[in-house]
Amino acid sequence: MRFGLFGTGHWAAQTHAAALDAHPQAQLAGVWGRDPAKARALAQRHGVPAFDDVDALLDAVDAVAVALPPDVQADIAVRAATAGRHLLLDKPLALATADADRVVTAAAQAGVASVVFFTGRFHPNVAAFLASAAAVGGWHGAQVTMFASIFQPESPYGGSAWRREHGGLWDIGPHALSVILPVLGRVTRVAAMDGPRDAVHLLLDHAGGATSTVSLSLDAPPEAMRNEVLFHGENGVQRVPARDGSPVTALGVALDQLVEEVDNGTRDHHCDVRFGREVVAVLDAAGTARAEGRTVSLPG
Repeated sequence: MRFGLFGTGHWAAQTHAAALDAHPQAQLAGVWGRDPAKARALAQRHGVPAFDDVDALLDAVDAVAVALPPDVQADIAVRAATAGRHLLLDKPLALATADADRVVTAAAQAGVASVVFFTGRFHPNVAAFLASAAAVGGWHGAQVTMFASIFQPESPYGGSAWRREHGGLWDIGPHALSVILPVLGRVTRVAAMDGPRDAVHLLLDHAGGATSTVSLSLDAPPEAMRNEVLFHGENGVQRVPARDGSPVTALGVALDQLVEEVDNGTRDHHCDVRFGREVVAVLDAAGTARAEGRTVSLPG
């Protein structure tokens, strides 16, 4: 399957391009980026052409892999789906529910397969844990703490404008939601409160009656950095295991599953654009709750 890579940043180069190069059923066929010089450099590294025009790259491929800021990704995804190209997208799908809706509609109308790369969902040990937890049931809720720091000298994301503007809610919030939604079900209400160092704390009601708390930050003190997801309920407390493997390996799994969707003609992947849209809707509601100081209900 011929893939066009959209994006030239650290994640595009170190994860997407590497995974596409390594995958036996994928062929990296070209690169497009907002910075033509970076696109040429990345394309040259992998021995493929760089494209200055989005539609020209779409014409040359069967599918797209997108590693761009979410607002840019949404527009590219709509154009790609409309052109009949399958979608390997990154989280979050978009920065507004309306934009996520456009992607979902375009994918449905074109009948293309889609996978949104919520990294943890494609690590086999995490996926197995979530499947087991969902099957067992009896959970009263979850406690999520994801305190990261992109502002340390060694971080490749310190210069990311969209992360600086939208913070942990939109950057690591999708990771949190991607692991609690499969176990606790859809979110019906959201409350939010700000904390020190641009942290945000969410209180979520789920359709099955569970309640979860989510604490997020991209500017945590190094000594306070944590990544922990705990489920609690009738069966006690269980911790989601740490990811076993690299992001490149996980993206290879996502590619496996996208290729399988295309080959089988199915369009029901558990992390497709519809699930990506569900995550965006929760984050969008959380942003409203945060700004207005009120609880926000999500439509059923």
